[in-house]
Amino acid sequence: MPVLEVICSLIGWLCLYLLFCCTFTQRGPEWSCRLVTLCHGVVIVLLTAYVVFVDGPWPFTHAGTENTELQIFALAVCLGYFFFDIGWCVCYHTEGPVMMAHHAASILGILLALLMGVSGCETCGVVFGSEITNPLLQTRWFLRQLGLYDSLLGDAVDLLFILLFATVRVGVGTVMFYCEITSPRTSLIMKLGGVVMYGLAWVFMVDIARFGYKKSRAKYKRWIENQKLKELNTRKLDGQSDKSD
Repeated sequence: MPVLEVICSLIGWLCLYLLFCCTFTQRGPEWSCRLVTLCHGVVIVLLTAYVVFVDGPWPFTHAGTENTELQIFALAVCLGYFFFDIGWCVCYHTEGPVMMAHHAASILGILLALLMGVSGCETCGVVFGSEITNPLLQTRWFLRQLGLYDSLLGDAVDLLFILLFATVRVGVGTVMFYCEITSPRTSLIMKLGGVVMYGLAWVFMVDIARFGYKKSRAKYKRWIENQKLKELNTRKLDGQSDKSD
């Protein structure tokens, strides 16, 4: 268990948070925490992408194998962040029970992988799939705070977030879940953790699908209203031109 690496990671994310708090004094603490989350999302996605796609081994065929040094480093960096984030959420009461359960399951899964010394490759794969949509989620929040969400950029961020979540976290995640469950090397406790994470992914997917449906329906209604207004204005202009004639 790389205790020192996890502690250094926790201290690093905490120091970055304090730096953001000192820099953005006009903003609240959530602004700084979201910036830390955004930084972690970018860093950990790049790191786990290298671990999964370049350094290996491939998680779909080597689930349950012994951890490599780079896998341990990536998981230690991620675990330190999750300790910071769950502590912040508890202090400020910003997240609901589902998100807190996701944080707790993530911490437990990474801890198990580090303590047992195996299943690092599929754990890194799960972290990659879970965090790849995180920068988009934080960008969406910042757009809301800056009053730029109701724009083409906001629609593009939402659409990309939904597509990525559905294809990577649910689509590819289903394949990963199957490989982990059927792997003879993966321990029972890691398989149970996979069941929990996969179930939470579907809970989030249902919420996201509802959000997408409501937003698209509202935009369609707004488009219909705009079309009716255009037709009404055109008729008024036609009526005025007839009178002048």
